[in-house]
Amino acid sequence: MMIQCAVLLLLPLLGQCALVCSPTDCAELWRSCSSISGVQTIYPNGADSAVTVYCDMGCENNTKGGWTVFQRRLDGTVTFFRSWEEYKKGFGFACGEYWLGLDFLHQLTRNKAYELRVDMEDFEGNRAFARYSSFSVASEEEGYKLTVSGFTNGGAGDSLSYHNGQKFSTFDKDHKDCANTYLGGHWYNSCHYSNPNGIYAHGPTKLFAIGVNWLSFKGHYYSLKSFTMKIRPLA
Repeated sequence: MMIQCAVLLLLPLLGQCALVCSPTDCAELWRSCSSISGVQTIYPNGADSAVTVYCDMGCENNTKGGWTVFQRRLDGTVTFFRSWEEYKKGFGFACGEYWLGLDFLHQLTRNKAYELRVDMEDFEGNRAFARYSSFSVASEEEGYKLTVSGFTNGGAGDSLSYHNGQKFSTFDKDHKDCANTYLGGHWYNSCHYSNPNGIYAHGPTKLFAIGVNWLSFKGHYYSLKSFTMKIRPLA
């Protein structure tokens, strides 16, 4: 079996770097001295589970990196109104807009304790984030149920805790009769405070809650310019 390995550069601030074979997530690459954000290959469930992701290594804002991006909206080039099977396996392109896949999210978060960061920006250039100290996704048999807690405000407010404990919904497996109404795939409750995978619009809209929404930041009548969800091991 062929295993992909990468020799990464030595950074003085991080000490000696190591050979990284089949990294589980972006944090393993970051700890091995990969400081450049970009597309990488990770292996959430062993050498046969290769998947490309965008790794946020923190180099843009000089902060601790190692974030594995599992959802990213940038420009509306990728459609997110997708089926259960597509949300399960993932879609889009790691260099642009994409969804990693619920199976990969489950594989990652069942083995380690992860934190979540949600970054967003409106069309006026205002940026904010929300952070959660605990994030996990259950198995398909459990409907990929979301567990999230430990909110820290970065200006965005908390629009995800309302969805804690919910199963994932898509238009063809709509557990809450919300995915078809609000044109997305999400851990809908009744129905949502956030709709990260909604229709990509351009700022203010007269259509209620179908855009890329985060209620506590810009409300249900505003679709955000960019939206990113990413995770990193706690330890």
